[in-house]
Parts: sequence; structure tokens; C-alpha cells
Amino acid sequence: MAQTHGLLAKGVPPQPVFLFYIKIAILVLSVIILGLAAWAITILPIGNGPAGFTIFCTIVTFIFYGGALGLELGAPQFFYRIAALVLYALSLIFWLTAWAYCASGASAWLAWYGGYLGPGKNLGAALGASAGLGAIVWILAIVHFVFFIRACLADPQGSGQHQAELGAVKTDPAVQSYPAAQSYPAQPQGQYVMQPQQQQQTYATQQPYSTQ
Repeated sequence: MAQTHGLLAKGVPPQPVFLFYIKIAILVLSVIILGLAAWAITILPIGNGPAGFTIFCTIVTFIFYGGALGLELGAPQFFYRIAALVLYALSLIFWLTAWAYCASGASAWLAWYGGYLGPGKNLGAALGASAGLGAIVWILAIVHFVFFIRACLADPQGSGQHQAELGAVKTDPAVQSYPAAQSYPAQPQGQYVMQPQQQQQTYATQQPYSTQ
């Protein structure tokens, strides 16, 4: 049970920087897929289940990954890891269903029309492109999901960005304060006594993404 505390903690866990770029890639590819699915809808407005579900999937992706990225960078104190984990898992299921559904529809329309040009051919091409890009998004989402879990397990106390924002920053144990002021014997005139000064403690702000 102690090993799962990192998944239940609050705050953004320290993550490798490539997870940030994976999120960006997922969002960009979702925009492209949304355009392809919308094109398929214009060709066949009624009964186009694959394109309709793909549009739903892209909108959900904007909410899940866009919202998580906004919280990580703007309001990490409101980032709940278990909620993000559930949403990421749902996204995996949605994208697996979406690209498989589009691949099935594309195969059916292309096989029906064969090598002839026409609306059915365009519809099959749009669904096929949506299926291919959707599969890429699904793979990226799996990679992100796995490394997000690893990052959470490596930070069981929730020592992420939100604690730095709230001021609960760990101090350097090597920096020690001097004892209370002591009285010193009188010194001859012309000599100056160097009084010890307390070393300043440095506060390191922790970023949600690191290059290490």
C-alpha cells in the first residue's frame, strides 16, 4: 500500500521533459484528426459512426490533456494525481476504440468503391487517415501513461510543484544556523571584530518537468 501513495498524492510529480512534448504532440495530432473527421462528416452526415465518435474523442482529449497541462503549469496545487490517472486511462480506451472504428469503416468504404473515385473513396481516405493518426496518438498516450505512473511512484510524498508554490520548501540540511549571540571580551582600539553572519538559505523552486 505504501508504494501506491504517490498515485494518491496531490501535486505535480517531477517528470521528464519529453512528457511535456508528448502532450503537445497529442493535442496537435488531435486537431488534425478533428479536421479529417469533420471532412468525413461533410461527405456522409448521417450514419457516420466512426467519424462522429472520433470527433467526440478529440474533444475529450482537449479537455483531458489540455486541462492537465494547464493545471501543471498554472495551478499545480489543484492537480490530483488519481484523477489525472483515471482520465488518462479513459483516453487510452477512447483512442483505441476510435482508431479501430475508423480503420474498420475505411476498409469497408474503400473495398466497396475499389479504385473508383467518388464520395465513398474520399470518405474511406478520410477515415483511413484518421485511423492512422489515431493509432499514433494512442501509442503516445500509452507512453505518457506509463511514465506518468513511474513519476508518481517515485514521488510518494507529493513533493511536486504545489508545495513550492505554497512555501513548504525543503531547506538544505548542510546549512546550519549559528548559536545565539555571545559576549566577546573587549578588544584593543583599532581592531575590528568580525561578527559571524547567518548564511542565507537558498530556496529551490521545483519545476514540473526536468531535463534530468
